[in-house]
Amino acid sequence: MTVIDCRGRPCPAPILELARHIGDVDINAVISVEADDPAAGPDIRAWCRMRAHTFLEASQADDGTPRFTVRRLH
Repeated sequence: MTVIDCRGRPCPAPILELARHIGDVDINAVISVEADDPAAGPDIRAWCRMRAHTFLEASQADDGTPRFTVRRLH
């Protein structure tokens, strides 16, 4: 699984990095963003709706950082 590390980076960096790297994974593959900015979760969910990808889950990295996982659909 591809993981984008956006710890310490304020929004919109997590969304910009997700948009930049979504094409790096195959269609139907997953990509995760680890981001500690409180706006990252809602922003990633909204981005998925607007871009027609699937938001799979919010979880935590080993160090407790929020992790947001997305499935690429196209």
